[in-house]
Amino acid sequence: MTDHEAATQQFIDHRELLFGIVYNMLGSVADTEDVLQDTWLSWAAVDRERIENPRAYLVRIAINRALARQSSIKRRRETYVGQWLPEPVVTDEPDPLLRAESSSMALLVVLESLSPAERAVFVLHEAFGYPHADIADMLGRSPEAVRQLAHRAREHVRARRPSRYPVDSRVQRQVTERFVAATLGGDLKALLDILAPDVTLWTDGGGKGPATSLRPVHGRDAVANLFVAVGANASAGFHVTYRQVNGDPSALVFNARAPFAVLVLDLDPNGDLVRGVYSVTNPDKLTRIPGRAEQGRMEPPSISSHKDAPPRG
Repeated sequence: MTDHEAATQQFIDHRELLFGIVYNMLGSVADTEDVLQDTWLSWAAVDRERIENPRAYLVRIAINRALARQSSIKRRRETYVGQWLPEPVVTDEPDPLLRAESSSMALLVVLESLSPAERAVFVLHEAFGYPHADIADMLGRSPEAVRQLAHRAREHVRARRPSRYPVDSRVQRQVTERFVAATLGGDLKALLDILAPDVTLWTDGGGKGPATSLRPVHGRDAVANLFVAVGANASAGFHVTYRQVNGDPSALVFNARAPFAVLVLDLDPNGDLVRGVYSVTNPDKLTRIPGRAEQGRMEPPSISSHKDAPPRG
């Protein structure tokens, strides 16, 4: 095996881990791909004989590349039309690297309100189990500074999302199916029965896809009436399938064979009521949604095509 082949294999061995960490930090598959590309180029150029722990080195490079990318992402978000939601990642089965709670749409929305450093520490420690001392080495900060970042991030997340325990996937699938059936059937009472009084709806059309509101919609009556109106205007060509999105059973809406929307519900800890509805209709965020006829697990997207880029793992 040549040195280049060995480097390629080592990168492939850790690529899914890197994808999971960076995606949790950025919430964008396209930006994650770019960070992985930069990480690979750094890895291919370094003197690897001096690196004792390739996994730790790759994670450190990926984390710092993701942090460096935050400023350009922030500028894009400032001009984004309407609400911004994370780009959905679809798999046929729960993905251990898109851990149902750490990568859930609901938690990623909360993480958007953290500082980049707080989010990096939260993702590394809470989602991937890295000790504070290791994170301090990755970020070039003291262990005490990292513990303070972790504490602030944890308190902020707890205040915005008091319970982060995942609901049984079968329950979530059943509630999602009931929600879709009530919407398409125009059944207002059925919607009111499964919505929490303080439910919030987030819709992300990005100025390109249909969005019911440029701001979050709050309250059971407002959300229920809005979805009844959506159902009344639904196209006859719509088709709904159910897949794992960011670790949660969710609804994928197609217009003919083209992806039209991804609908993710956030349930209360008991799984009885819907406390959050996330609807992504921005077509730029649906380009990686597998078509109705596609089968099999959708791998996390590979890094961009490049003459030095390794093949998919």
